Amino acid sequence: MRILRAAGYRVMPWKNGGGTTTEIAISPDGAGLDDFDWRISMARVETGGPFSSFVGVDRTLAVLEGDGIVLDIAGLPPARLTAASAPLSFPGDVRTGAALIGGPITDLNVMTRRGRFSHAVERLPLQGQVEIVPGDGTTIVLPVGGSIKVPMDSVSLLGPLDALILARTSPKLRLEPEGQGQVFVIRFLGLAANG
Repeated sequence: MRILRAAGYRVMPWKNGGGTTTEIAISPDGAGLDDFDWRISMARVETGGPFSSFVGVDRTLAVLEGDGIVLDIAGLPPARLTAASAPLSFPGDVRTGAALIGGPITDLNVMTRRGRFSHAVERLPLQGQVEIVPGDGTTIVLPVGGSIKVPMDSVSLLGPLDALILARTSPKLRLEPEGQGQVFVIRFLGLAANG
C-alpha cells in the first residue's frame, strides 16, 4: 500500500492543448501520453469542445464538481453526466465532443491501453465504513470531498483527492470516513495477452 498526496500531482497540458490536466497516477512510472498502460487524471473543463483523441485507449469519465457535462460520442445518443451520475465508459479514439450544462466542471478521467489492461470505476458515498477488497490487479481509492482514515502500520489520513494504491497482495481494508463526500474505487486488471 502507498499513498499519493494531492499536493504532489503533476499538472500538464491537455493532449489537444485546450486546457490542463492534473495527473494523479500513471503506469508504468514516468510513462507519457502515448505509452502508458493506465492513467488517472483530473481536468478542469472551462468550455465545451472536442475531446483529445487517444488511439487504442478505453476511458471512463466522472464529474467531480460543477453542474455537469453532455458528451456527444460518435454513434451514440448524447450522454448527460453530473456529480451524481455513474461514471461513463467509452472508447478514447472515437470522435467525442462536450457541452457544459451550467458552467465549468472538474472531471475524473481513467484510461487504459486497450489489449493490455482493463479498468472499472465505482463511485461510493462516504457513509459509515467503506470496505475495500483488493482484486487481482491494482486498486486505487480516491476520496472526493471528505477524508478517510486508513489502517496501515499506523493510522494514516487520506485527504480529499489523495490516492491510496493497493496491490493484489494488500489485505482487505475497512476505511473510516471523516466528513461528507464520495470515494472512487478504481480497479486495473492486466489482460492475459499482456503476460
